[in-house]
Amino acid sequence: MSDTPTLTIERATAHHLNALVALENRCFQSDRIHRRSFKRWLADEDAIFLVVTADEDLAGYGLVLCNRGTKLARLYSIAVSPDFQKRGIAQQLLQALETKAKQQQRLFMRLEVARANTAAYQLYLKLGYRVFGEYADYYQDHDDAIRMQKTIYTAEPNTMARTLPWYQQTTEFTCGPAALMMAMSYNAEHSVPQQTLELAIWREANTVFMTSGHGGTHPFGLALAAHQRGYNTEVRVNTEDVLFIDGVRSAHKKDIIALVHNTFLKEAQDNGIAIDFQAPTTDWIRDSMQQGYTVLVLISTYRMDKKKTPHWVAVTHIDDRCIYVHDPDVSDNQLAVDCQHVPIALEDFDKMTAFGKQKLRTAIAIKPAAAS
Repeated sequence: MSDTPTLTIERATAHHLNALVALENRCFQSDRIHRRSFKRWLADEDAIFLVVTADEDLAGYGLVLCNRGTKLARLYSIAVSPDFQKRGIAQQLLQALETKAKQQQRLFMRLEVARANTAAYQLYLKLGYRVFGEYADYYQDHDDAIRMQKTIYTAEPNTMARTLPWYQQTTEFTCGPAALMMAMSYNAEHSVPQQTLELAIWREANTVFMTSGHGGTHPFGLALAAHQRGYNTEVRVNTEDVLFIDGVRSAHKKDIIALVHNTFLKEAQDNGIAIDFQAPTTDWIRDSMQQGYTVLVLISTYRMDKKKTPHWVAVTHIDDRCIYVHDPDVSDNQLAVDCQHVPIALEDFDKMTAFGKQKLRTAIAIKPAAAS
């Protein structure tokens, strides 16, 4: 190896696999990426996987994951060989990863760094990353993780309007209760998301049937569940037709869904819940949040996982470029951090909030009655 090798940043390929495994084992004592995972990421078209080579040697690598349907990129791992440290390689590599992420229309880069890794932490601060949270006992060696984010497109930090606790749904069909519990926790010290409440709300608000398997949760049903727990509640929905009826085929299931819908509607009206039969716009979401409400919105997951599934999320912030949501569902190849304050470009969000043949758009705004 020469004293001044030529450094090259390029896309990682299967040719680099053995060197990547060797570098990983040399750089990390725990939380290592294993060979099988490296092979998966090398084949993943949505991943940004770069290596730094110095002549014939592997000097470092960086791996960024891009979540579908959002403008968020996440630095999953970065490593520089001890033989090539203190040459600015980590900074060059991270900047190259940010450039690639911007080319894929990503607005934000997010990462976690061990509290004990002060050198990496200082580098991220230098490059414009800001702390927005932490995870205790996050790594295998029990070190805490500092969570950092950078707005790579505009270089302007965003401030979250809602510091909601994030809650992961415990079943595949309880996204609605999970999102509602997160929303109920804002400005309500005694409302703590927990599984018993999640399942209780689902029993109260579910549609019995859905596109497949167990029913999801109906906006009127969720609004009633919040109302009965002491929340002022408003619902927006862009149709007066029976919701979700196109998701089932048999006449029997259609009759059941219609009965549930009409029962929820009557109960909501009898309880004085405001139902506005028009689409929930981003302006309405913004205005509702400014008035102290927290909003949960029904989206279609098609742009994220290619499945046409109705899914509830809780809104944590909205600005001129993005809407930010807590997503209660942690899908494959994700960590909890990927589902918190997820930035979604407003133009993408508009498309995501039209579900099914009905192009259903619906949202619920709630706030504790005592805060009114």
